[in-house]
Amino acid sequence: MSEKFELKSPELRCICDPKIFKFKDTSEIEPLDKVIGQERAVQAIDFGLNMKSPGYNIFVTGLEGTGKSTIVKDIVTKHAKDLPTPNDWCMINNFKDAFRPKAISVPCGKANPFKKQMNKLIEDLKKRLPKAFEDESYQEKKAEIQKKYGDAQREMIKKLEQSAAERNIHIQRTQVGYQTVPMIDGKPISPDEFHKLSEDVKAKINEGMEAIQSELESTLREINKINQEAETVIEKRMQEVTLFVVKSRMDILRSEYPDSSDILSYLDEVQEDIVENVKYFMPPKGQPSGIEAFLPHAHKPSFEKYDVNVLVDRHYTQGAPVIFEANPTYNNVFGQIEKRAYMGTLTTDFTMIQAGSLLRANGGFLIMELESVLMNPFVWEALKRALQNKLLYIEDMVTGLGYGTASLRPQPIPLDVKVILLGSYNLFHVMQNTDSRFNKIFKVRADFDYEVARNEETIQKYAKFIARVCKEEKLLPFTPDGVAAIVEYGEKYIAHKNKLSLRFGPIVGIIKEADYWARKNNESLVSNTYVVKAFNEYRFRYNLYEEKMHESYAEDTILIDVSEKTVGQVNALAVYQIGDFSFGRPSRITAETFMGKAGVINIEREAKLSGNTHDKGVLILSGYLGRTFAQNYPLSLSISITFEQSYGAIDGDSASSTELYAILSSLSGTPINQGIAVTGSVNQKGEIQAIGGVNQKIEGFFDVCKTKGLTGEQGVLIPRANVKNLMLKKEVIDAVTNGQFHIYQVSSVEEGIEILTGKPVGQPDDEGNFPEGTVYGDVQKKLQKYLEKSMNLKKKFETDNNEE
Repeated sequence: MSEKFELKSPELRCICDPKIFKFKDTSEIEPLDKVIGQERAVQAIDFGLNMKSPGYNIFVTGLEGTGKSTIVKDIVTKHAKDLPTPNDWCMINNFKDAFRPKAISVPCGKANPFKKQMNKLIEDLKKRLPKAFEDESYQEKKAEIQKKYGDAQREMIKKLEQSAAERNIHIQRTQVGYQTVPMIDGKPISPDEFHKLSEDVKAKINEGMEAIQSELESTLREINKINQEAETVIEKRMQEVTLFVVKSRMDILRSEYPDSSDILSYLDEVQEDIVENVKYFMPPKGQPSGIEAFLPHAHKPSFEKYDVNVLVDRHYTQGAPVIFEANPTYNNVFGQIEKRAYMGTLTTDFTMIQAGSLLRANGGFLIMELESVLMNPFVWEALKRALQNKLLYIEDMVTGLGYGTASLRPQPIPLDVKVILLGSYNLFHVMQNTDSRFNKIFKVRADFDYEVARNEETIQKYAKFIARVCKEEKLLPFTPDGVAAIVEYGEKYIAHKNKLSLRFGPIVGIIKEADYWARKNNESLVSNTYVVKAFNEYRFRYNLYEEKMHESYAEDTILIDVSEKTVGQVNALAVYQIGDFSFGRPSRITAETFMGKAGVINIEREAKLSGNTHDKGVLILSGYLGRTFAQNYPLSLSISITFEQSYGAIDGDSASSTELYAILSSLSGTPINQGIAVTGSVNQKGEIQAIGGVNQKIEGFFDVCKTKGLTGEQGVLIPRANVKNLMLKKEVIDAVTNGQFHIYQVSSVEEGIEILTGKPVGQPDDEGNFPEGTVYGDVQKKLQKYLEKSMNLKKKFETDNNEE
């Protein structure tokens, strides 16, 4: 009865024939220079890179290990090489507002040379300007100006003195100004002598002194005007000399950057500031004393305001920049304003402003991991603002939050950058559903697949991929059977006979480990033997828990029967996951049926050990039982189902068919072959549905059967939809070939129960009755019995109540 459902050995694994490879080893073939099976993602990335409109930044999704980071870097780097290299960026002093420094765009690769040229210019002016003012022609002109205005002052004083003499008044110069002194007979008199004079004389002298005092004040005002005019003329002359010296040097710089409006504008501002503050270029007249000697910059003026702070220099950049920010903290992405400690305080200036990756990628591409971005405070919101406004603000994070001391506020920098974020499907869905601006900023999604169709082309690309890894990592070449083993590993990893895995991370790991074992054995090539050894050694390093659990089966600590026949008991199969390592092991499921109206009782659910998916699978059983056996009368029974010796949480619906088989066995009283384990979910129509981990489940049950002794009657019942997923290990296939183990495929509950019991399930007649001697006939008979007893008990209770 079960032979028609049994799978043959060739159906249990897809074998890659080494003969399809026409090389002796992978050193003879060209390494892979294209992407395998990621056409959708590659096209999306290419579209996003070439779209110039705002908002077409790229979000890349995919499972870990699909190589999305490497592929994205390669594609973006290749695309960027054909683009023009953007300008450099420098931070300069804002001479009008020192707290708002400005960033200027400098021709590509010229930032550091420009900084050196400015430093050399200032050093040169510090020497040239003092010499210019020491020049004989300047000194003569200055002396001429001073003599001219000095003569005018002396002439005014002379007239004042003459006017005073006429009134018997003497003008005396003191340290604090001028003083009027009365005279008698042409000689100044003392205050005592003045008081001895008659009142008429004193009145006349006072009158004269008041008149002269008025003239004196007027004269002093005129002298001050002359002094100011003299200073203005001298200062103007200094500016003319300064401008002549500075402009001659500046024009040399201007000629080197004729097309850079930012540099030309900056040079004009520097020239204007130097002309206005030329006195700071003069050597000090004396050493500071007292407390002045301890003040910052007391000994010499600071010329840092003329410095150029290079933020980004692209001298060695070819094409547009491509920046991968591995640690996207706020400072690393947006830049920072550093501080220096001085005398117990923190100071800063524009030379301490540092660029972040966003500015370094300006004019090109910035790649980041979304998870890392979200883990760093304030980065995501600031990034969205920068991309939407196309402006970059370099500022202290704490200052932006309203904390900290006053700091610089550099003017915003125009931003033209394409951001590529890497993340998982879950993160993408969260951001898309919770952030209203996400879809406006990241309009391009590139999904990386984790599998590709297995065909001649992709198999050959696998070989070229192995050749590329061997070349890049300097590994030993692989033989054709070694390549074939890697191809089969790719099939097994994805658990599909018609697919190959695109999660190259684990595959590269096996390639490297196979090379290690081959080198350890002094081999020059990596063959199938070392690929298998690498896989087995990897499993050995991780399977301690698996072995400990297996011991509990061998010692009957966990009760599993693999040879008898029992009513209401079936061996289910579960997968245990520990990181990337997974394995399967059987679990006993038992079902007890009895009179009542509670329906199906899930003991795991009652004990709060059942997950939502498992609960759903159990509830589906009631639908199938009702559909099959309750068309003519209601079900009146209670069913108790449990995973025996299970003490942890259980989830998933892959055991729902197993639970249904146990219920049907219990109701019909038909024993089930314990040598056949079962996996597969079921729907309300009794169709067996695909499950995950089919290979681990089969191999796990096989290991238990082998330990307890293979009888030739043992095997596993799997959904027909999972046949394509079979990539079993050689030991299981050999046992099937020798008739020691069996794999059965079923698509319905009816097919499965017949294999498990060896008894026909039965087909209902027009009235819905199943024939006797069948599994479902016995189930129906038991249900009718429960119903009749329930009705009789009900009548008896009603009669007893009436008599009372």
